[in-house]
Amino acid sequence: DVQLVESGGGSVQAGGSLKLSCTASGSMYSRYCMGWFRHVSGKEREGLAVIRSTDGHTRHDDSVKGRFVLAQDNTKKTLSLQWSGLKPEDSAMYYCAAYLLRSPLYVCSLEWEDFDDWGQGTQVTVS
Repeated sequence: DVQLVESGGGSVQAGGSLKLSCTASGSMYSRYCMGWFRHVSGKEREGLAVIRSTDGHTRHDDSVKGRFVLAQDNTKKTLSLQWSGLKPEDSAMYYCAAYLLRSPLYVCSLEWEDFDDWGQGTQVTVS
């Protein structure tokens, strides 16, 4: 089983910065896609960014592109999301998720339905 644990959430003023981290443990897939989502109650879960383990290729949702940096450490066990210029509408529960990448040629999905493993989430509040 794969365990994902998010950290780094909290309260921040508008215009501020925040770094979210996701640490993976357990039996991680040999090839995988790992990404960040956010969810506001009453709305659909929104895919923000994803990274492909085989070559580090990333995808970002156009609505938030350019506002954060996605990075994975050399051990590939921690995926971070460095936000800047946060807005009140960025307030949400942020989740880390992963799924098995069946072919190294596949492009990683940003659809939450495609992800099998999820962390518990970390709350971000921007005021």
